[in-house]
Amino acid sequence: MFLSIIWIVGPLEHAMTPTNILVAIPLMHVSSSKEAEEFYCAKLGFTKEWDYRPAAPAEDPAYLGLQRDSVQLHVSSFSGDGVAGGVASFYVRDVDALFVEFTARGVPIQLEPFDQSWGSREMYVQDADSNSLRFIQTKQ
Repeated sequence: MFLSIIWIVGPLEHAMTPTNILVAIPLMHVSSSKEAEEFYCAKLGFTKEWDYRPAAPAEDPAYLGLQRDSVQLHVSSFSGDGVAGGVASFYVRDVDALFVEFTARGVPIQLEPFDQSWGSREMYVQDADSNSLRFIQTKQ
């Protein structure tokens, strides 16, 4: 009887290790949490899951947890929490459907759905603080 033992090292070794990083949540810095909540929730369809307002009833500073389609986004008006003009990319199933939804809600579109040379279809929206939200549909 011949018995061989094979030692496997490399990538498969890592496959047996449980994942440690589970999710990344973009943080957008805003100047007004009230205006941001109106834009992200009423215009883009996110829902506010929670907020932290240490000087309530004052609106700001504030830190908001938003969600749409199980995707999280954080928005903060605290100084030191990022800088305005950030970018968050959202990979979506149908960018054209979002275009129809957003334009019906009066969202100004920075870049209408466009076929990029690298193969994705993308649409860009910008909030009042020049944060760019990029909605990206990859080729199937």
